[in-house]
Amino acid sequence: MTDDTMNLQALVGKSADAEFLREMIGFAAQRLMDLEVGSLTGAGYGEKSGERLALQLHSGL
Repeated sequence: MTDDTMNLQALVGKSADAEFLREMIGFAAQRLMDLEVGSLTGAGYGEKSGERLALQLHSGL
């Protein structure tokens, strides 16, 4: 894994479009994290799941 990371860093550093590549990687990573959290919580970004709302009402929050 370390070799892959180092190779990617070397590629980004040498590329004329390094900033674009960084932005694309950041966007892809953020999207993957959003999808993972959405699948774990049952709600998308900015949404509340019905289960979570029921828990808040029950606990008095």
